[in-house]
Amino acid sequence: MSKKVLVLAEVRDGELRNVSFEAIAAGKIIAEGGEVVAAVFGSEVSNVAEALVHYGADRVIKVEHSDLKEYTTDAYQQALLQVVDTEQPEGLVLGHTAAGKDLAPRIAMKLNAGLISDAIAVEVDGDNVVFTRPIYSGKAFEKKTIEEGLVFATIRPNNIEPLAKDESRSGDVSSLSVDIKDLRTTIKEIVRKSTSGVDLSEAKIIVAGGRGVKSKEGFEPLEELAGVLGAAVGASRGACDAEYCDYSLQIGQTGKVVTPDLYFAIGLSGAIQHLAGMSNSKCIVAINKDPEAPIFEVADYGIVGDLFEVLPILTEELKKVVAS
Repeated sequence: MSKKVLVLAEVRDGELRNVSFEAIAAGKIIAEGGEVVAAVFGSEVSNVAEALVHYGADRVIKVEHSDLKEYTTDAYQQALLQVVDTEQPEGLVLGHTAAGKDLAPRIAMKLNAGLISDAIAVEVDGDNVVFTRPIYSGKAFEKKTIEEGLVFATIRPNNIEPLAKDESRSGDVSSLSVDIKDLRTTIKEIVRKSTSGVDLSEAKIIVAGGRGVKSKEGFEPLEELAGVLGAAVGASRGACDAEYCDYSLQIGQTGKVVTPDLYFAIGLSGAIQHLAGMSNSKCIVAINKDPEAPIFEVADYGIVGDLFEVLPILTEELKKVVAS
């Protein structure tokens, strides 16, 4: 049964995040041949609206307001509820990002709707849309469906393949004015830590280090490898606690959950808390001098050796591959 599905796109530093295109692809599955409408919020978003059409949105709604320049719970909640009220969709999809995890439960409560969070796959089974999501820190998976009412879900970045970009696709781009008032929080200034230019949560390749790197300087070979591969740099909580790197790089149960195509686990023992954040990576390469390290149990490829000896050799060989 065809549905109208509303997708909330995410913008960071004036650019659409990849999860926006993945959400559109999920929306297409949920819509079952119906209409997928993408909403994009910000102070100036005209420059990104067409891209949403190229990636499969049938229509795009621009919601421009000075209070939407950066994400705040109150402003985005008010704006999204007004878009939902205008469009009356049967489905709603957000990215399972920091903003999505904060916003989606609040919207579900306001709409008295069910919410399936952190979905990694979407499929249609008869009359139902079925979502797959990880449980028990990724050790098992469950399938969920909403049998009546709004089909509302957040999707984990880097799991649902976006539609191929097609600039010949056409779709209506319109604007919607919203009334935002009584804000409890406003953003005056954003100060970001200096990290890799690649967004860790959406990176296709991640080079992560643990306590085995031994120092801040020990992360330099990892950063060099990441530079060669165009990858993001990540870390275990142990490495962050030891002040080898900033907590913004932390991957794990209390850090970021990532699912890259390729994950280098370097000097990482593979504690269960870390595995919870990366075990669903499509390919895992582990480098550790301890052959009994738990990381080798989940790795697709393992190298037993001193990372400071192995990594320079690996980096040089990969430079040749990239250059060719």
